[in-house]
Amino acid sequence: MSVGDPAEAFLRIDKLIKDFGAQDGSVFRAVDGVSLDIVKGEIFALLGPSGCGKTSLLRMLGGFDLPTSGRILLGGQDQAQLAPYQRPINMMFQSYALFPHLSVWDNIAFGLRREGLPKAQISERVEAMLKLVQLGKFAHRKPHQLSGGQQQRVALARSLAKQPKLLLLDEPLGALDKKLREETQIELVNIIETVGVTCVMVTHDQEEAMAMASRIGVMSEGRILQVGSPREIYETPATRFVADFIGNVNLMDGTLEVDEAAHVEITCPDVRHYVGHGITGHTGMPVTVALRTEKIRISRKPPVQEEGMAPAPYNQVKGRVKDMVYFGSDTLYHLQMPSGAILKVTQSNTERHPDDTLSWDDEAYAWWLPSAHVVLTQ
Repeated sequence: MSVGDPAEAFLRIDKLIKDFGAQDGSVFRAVDGVSLDIVKGEIFALLGPSGCGKTSLLRMLGGFDLPTSGRILLGGQDQAQLAPYQRPINMMFQSYALFPHLSVWDNIAFGLRREGLPKAQISERVEAMLKLVQLGKFAHRKPHQLSGGQQQRVALARSLAKQPKLLLLDEPLGALDKKLREETQIELVNIIETVGVTCVMVTHDQEEAMAMASRIGVMSEGRILQVGSPREIYETPATRFVADFIGNVNLMDGTLEVDEAAHVEITCPDVRHYVGHGITGHTGMPVTVALRTEKIRISRKPPVQEEGMAPAPYNQVKGRVKDMVYFGSDTLYHLQMPSGAILKVTQSNTERHPDDTLSWDDEAYAWWLPSAHVVLTQ
């Protein structure tokens, strides 16, 4: 799958393949013919479950693994067979890999000294990096004297000090706790955008990818299934895997019963869906309806027909609250439908003490608008 305008590609990954041989003589294909165009200054995230090939792809970009075949073009120059130190690329690892015996200042200066830069130039570059990551007053501390977030910024400063053309981030916030990770996401993006470096990051955390990246590539079994902005990936997933991997979703298998240009009707075991747009398909074909949990409304009372709603009895179901989880900002309900299948519904907690709170074993109605669905044919 090739994505992007070839004329604008700063980093071009061309039909990249990586095979690993096993002791029994078999071959495992970790990366399977990936092609991708990334523009200059972009923050691009490779997102997928463990073992999907995203780290193998990142390691080939950095030169730590050589591809079985394919090209890695950076600014038009093929990097695929070059050693890591020969590439204008730097990689920041999840563990940060800071030298414990060196100060913050010396950690940032380490790579510059290895390059043999003049002392004045090293000092100027290090001071600029300390200012960029706002760690000037910690310059003489050792890594163990810093918080996790501060260590992360030191590692980033060291990676940027050599002014790479491409920055690779391997699970950049994986070592931080949830609250600090959320605080650091925006900070990290601001630093990268200030420098203007092109960045490819690997993560299995979908929230991290959506918060930091301008575009996301979702990977599975060595292939990229879909590339798009966070909104495109979330709202219009191209496959069942992407829909299920990103966010919280209900996937309902059914049959396309009515196929019109302006709408389609799909019959599933518990629900008849009225979808407010056409699809490429034909009546009688099997399809999957993807319905995000937050796009469903739930109440003790049956829905009142209003403008914009699907005609009854479409897009509604009666069930019983089988389970519920309170998250503070919202509550996730598991509504058991007549067949026994579960419909997941997320409801925002906009009131502190609502009058009509649902509880376990309550009967409830769920309904949604014709614009809420995504119809998947693969």
